[in-house]
Amino acid sequence: MADTRTGEEHIKSLQDGRAVYLDGKRIDDVTTHPAFRNAVKSAASFYDFQSLPENIELMTFAPNGGNRRVSRSWQRSRSYEELVQRRKALQQLARLSYGFMGRSPDHVASAITGQIMGIDVFEAYDPKRAKAYMDYYHYASRNDLFLTYVIINPQANRSKDWGEQEAELVAKIVDEDSTGITIRGAKMLGTSSIMANEVFVANLQPLKPGEEDLAFSCAVPMNAKGLQVLSRKSYEADAVSTFDNPLSSRFDENDALMYFEDVHVPWDRIFVHRSVDMCRAQFHDTPGHIFQNYQAQIRLSVKLRFLVGMARKLAETIGTVTIPSVVEQLGHLAAQANMIETMLSGMEASGTKRGEWYLPNRSMVYSAQVLSQELYPKIVEKIRELAGGSLIMLPSSVQDYADENLRRIIRTTQCSPATSADERTKFMKACWDAVGSEFGSRHTQYEMFYAGAQFVTRGHSFRTYDWEAATGMIDELLAGYDISDEVAMA
Repeated sequence: MADTRTGEEHIKSLQDGRAVYLDGKRIDDVTTHPAFRNAVKSAASFYDFQSLPENIELMTFAPNGGNRRVSRSWQRSRSYEELVQRRKALQQLARLSYGFMGRSPDHVASAITGQIMGIDVFEAYDPKRAKAYMDYYHYASRNDLFLTYVIINPQANRSKDWGEQEAELVAKIVDEDSTGITIRGAKMLGTSSIMANEVFVANLQPLKPGEEDLAFSCAVPMNAKGLQVLSRKSYEADAVSTFDNPLSSRFDENDALMYFEDVHVPWDRIFVHRSVDMCRAQFHDTPGHIFQNYQAQIRLSVKLRFLVGMARKLAETIGTVTIPSVVEQLGHLAAQANMIETMLSGMEASGTKRGEWYLPNRSMVYSAQVLSQELYPKIVEKIRELAGGSLIMLPSSVQDYADENLRRIIRTTQCSPATSADERTKFMKACWDAVGSEFGSRHTQYEMFYAGAQFVTRGHSFRTYDWEAATGMIDELLAGYDISDEVAMA
């Protein structure tokens, strides 16, 4: 039996006294509370799946050739083949939640792994911080920890710089001594923080000179003294049943505001200290930002395949699949989903080496981000168009089946040329949960903005595109003839 982390071990690790708040109350145990327990089980299933003997080789690797095997999300790829192998493992992980758990354990692991592949940037900045970060990477990967991150500041007065916001709004250093720093203030969005072991705290948004108190990155255990997690509304808590809400009842990864109430962080957990430029560099001068967004596209490829499959099954269920206009629409959806998968293959095949590490094509990662931000809401809208009124003529809940007369009416009216009335109802409930429910709406918002506003992702695409090669062709064309020659020949 391979030595891997199991789901049971992960669940036990979350019973650590963390301060999570929901509906005005502190949650004693997130692993048993009705608002979180099924999502926690889904998180645990990631570890159980990769621990199965038949999945060990696909899903895990042994760092430094040891006996301990951990998720391939921690793997630093040395070749194209290793990058593809890693991607296949992450796609299998995404399939466990059909791509609906965007902050699964492989996401932040990918971000940190990417930054570690650029550890030379940290070494040039500060050898002590570089050692602290490398030691933490070994600790987190060896224990296959589930990490979340908060790298965005709370939305506030957009007309002011971060350092000019209200006191104690944005997390900042308020004290430091020989043992470490103390931070106070808020960060967002702690997606999956409820079921994570630790949180990586950093600044992805640009800072400017004078904002050094905000310029840090560190890792903090979720049960750190003073760390308070304010959960948004739980869609799992509002899920009527698995039948009525098959996605939100199990895969609501949750989002949360994190408030640091004088949280002490020791020096061996601090990776950037009062450096505005290094806050930027740790994401953009290392492969960190590329690796975290590459993982997001891997996960999204699975989710889009799920949604396109849902669109096809929807047309079959309501009997429109042979209508030429519907076939055309399904073909367009299939092409859009294939585009993202094709871009994954392209960014891998055209990848480059950074020292000993093989990385996906930076520009193609950002191109995929730009396109997928626009694509996701369009696919959701198309599914709703294909469904028509079928998604709003459903029984109120599975409890309607308990009444014999209601059950008879349901089975009379929920008819389908492709399946039974009960299976039709079951499928339509799943459709609504994916694209029409509050859970589904959150996912549309998430896919549109998790990587930043469109001007941000388009800016990344602009900066990384090979403009010299593109404009060079124009220059080559124009250099091939001269105005005076043309006039002489006229």
